[in-house]
Amino acid sequence: MKLVAAAKLRRAQERILEARPYSYKMGEVLADLALRAPRELHPLLTKHEPPSNGATREAGTSRKMLVVVSGDRGLCGAFNSNIIRRSLDFLRAHQDDPEISLTLIVVGRKVRDFYRRRGEYTVRSEYAHFFDKLAYSHAAQIAQDFTRAYLTEAVDEVHLLYNEFKSAASQRVMVEQLLPIQPATAPEGRPVVEFEFEPSPAAVLERLLPKHVEVQVYRALMESLAAEYGARMTAMENATRNASEMIDLLTLHFNKARQERITKELLEIVGGAEALRQASG
Repeated sequence: MKLVAAAKLRRAQERILEARPYSYKMGEVLADLALRAPRELHPLLTKHEPPSNGATREAGTSRKMLVVVSGDRGLCGAFNSNIIRRSLDFLRAHQDDPEISLTLIVVGRKVRDFYRRRGEYTVRSEYAHFFDKLAYSHAAQIAQDFTRAYLTEAVDEVHLLYNEFKSAASQRVMVEQLLPIQPATAPEGRPVVEFEFEPSPAAVLERLLPKHVEVQVYRALMESLAAEYGARMTAMENATRNASEMIDLLTLHFNKARQERITKELLEIVGGAEALRQASG
């Protein structure tokens, strides 16, 4: 399992290292566009404000959605448990607030099964069993799912929780806000440089913003996949080392017990021979 995970990790690591520059640069460009474009120009930039009169929902209620990405398989150390623990921390930090409602989208069999057993949180959608053949279409489907919820004002914020790949032995749990898209920080003491849009700001944002959300989800899925292979390779290496140490320890105990048994039998033979000699004498 370590060798299989190492081979898959090499390919997954190449994919994520190639995808990161495009994803990061796209995020920077969209954040700059969001800074310079009016937020009401596109619904993915618009921040939903809870109604004060409670006409469409409970007054003052903020609805948050958490997209949780885990793996489909175990035997990868604390990879899945770290994600589940962090998701519970996020949910518990908000569930006691009566002004916040929570919804989940679960990606991966482990987190899906966990929240199925608990049954105390609202799960909008479940996705699993596609990581072996991960494609951009999977990320697009997930992104379109929660984007529809945001556009129809079923939720006010969408957060993404996943394991970021650092190295074969290291992963970092990340929580990122996907919607509404956050603008870049305006430079201090300098005017904001305006962009010229062609054909128009609305047309550019209409094409780029949904694509940006899909790309960020795809990067997170690839990060999680590479991190899972790294965690599994490390876990199997530790398991192999622990098994070897246990074998050595048990072999030592076996040899010691065998030596004691042989010594005992020799003493019994010598004692019996001595008793026969004395009886015959």
